[in-house]
Amino acid sequence: MESQNIEQVKQYLLQLQDDICKTLQLEDSGASFIEDSWKRPEGGGGRSRVISGGDVFEKGGVNFSHVFGSKMPPSATQSRPELAGRSFQAMGVSLVMHPNNPYVPTSHANVRMFIAEKEGELPVWWFGGGYDLTPYYGFEEDCRFWHQTAYDACKPFGDDFYSRYKKWCDEYFYLPHRKEPRGVGGLFFDDLTLSQSDGGFDKSFAFLRAVGDSYTKAYQPIVAKRKDMIYGERERGFQLYRRGRYVEFNLVQDRGTIFGLQSNGRTESILMSLPPLVRWEYMWQAEEGSPEQDLTSKFLIGRDWINSTSNE
Repeated sequence: MESQNIEQVKQYLLQLQDDICKTLQLEDSGASFIEDSWKRPEGGGGRSRVISGGDVFEKGGVNFSHVFGSKMPPSATQSRPELAGRSFQAMGVSLVMHPNNPYVPTSHANVRMFIAEKEGELPVWWFGGGYDLTPYYGFEEDCRFWHQTAYDACKPFGDDFYSRYKKWCDEYFYLPHRKEPRGVGGLFFDDLTLSQSDGGFDKSFAFLRAVGDSYTKAYQPIVAKRKDMIYGERERGFQLYRRGRYVEFNLVQDRGTIFGLQSNGRTESILMSLPPLVRWEYMWQAEEGSPEQDLTSKFLIGRDWINSTSNE
């Protein structure tokens, strides 16, 4: 891995953070992102940008980090045990946006690059990332638009990129203890290292950029469409209840959270993804035929949003 390639990725990620914050802030006239730069004692650091108490976003954060370590954390070598003991670099942009309005979905995105190094051997690098949507009240057209945008971003790279990474997203963002998906999915990929014959670093990096650049194209129109819808205590209460699922996934299942904590990352930035308000109810059940029941019966079922019909 040449140093100019690493710098190229870093500069893209910094610009991506700028672009995402600028686009999302235009949707919220009540608050602005504040920036907090930080350093990590073991090496590296980052800058966190957080918006809170806005007219549209109750809380949101867009993180950039570039960290170093002398030993790969267990979560990073879970699928590649042969890399255990190597030093590493990890850089990426990660974000979560929690809206005020229950009709606006929560969204998450992440794009990242890892480099594992060992003296006397070639560095091992790979890309990962994706984005997913977590609605509280389902709208067919929003889900189709979200997935169509993801499909369009993947299409130039191969006919199977969208289907493969959509399936991986459905499987990854799943709560086994609840036996349900966290949301309606999107894209998730990891360990992407295309061979030289398949495009190598250049095509791998190009795919990372396609995913990163398409996030706001997928999310901003949905925010704009739903942010002024009227809601009441019932909808707000359901939103807070469903946010509990989000917290459960991030603290129990998410590899990014686990990696950050295992690598002695900055806790404030790692847990930035958690919503400001949430509630749990014992044995709560949605009313039969209600919009709240529709969420789990019609939307959180791993649907094929590109080809399915509204009757499925």
